Amino acid sequence: MRHAIIAAAAVAALAIAGQAGAHARLIVGSPKAGSTVAAPQQLKLQYSESIVPAASSVKVTGPGGAMVATGPLMLDAKNKRIVLIPITAKAAPGAYKVAWHMKTEDGHETDGGFAFTVK
Repeated sequence: MRHAIIAAAAVAALAIAGQAGAHARLIVGSPKAGSTVAAPQQLKLQYSESIVPAASSVKVTGPGGAMVATGPLMLDAKNKRIVLIPITAKAAPGAYKVAWHMKTEDGHETDGGFAFTVK
């Protein structure tokens, strides 16, 4: 019985440690990954953890790999898990890639990306 209790406590401790050590993941983006949309005026990215904007970045490339002009990365006023990136020039039709690097309030850093198409 004692061994079962110790084993259960060890499993619980590992589960908690795994959750605490998890990195932020993108829950949903707007535009959505793989979608075809009208030219967006901003990107809206929702993460699983609160983001530190000063230590985070988003790069957008458009048709032919050209960098897309964006404004400063900002947090949503009501939710520190939502990042807003204004697109400062009209997006031409074609394929776009978004590459992001986020630092969370607990100090973890993570990278990711997705693509969408402007019609």
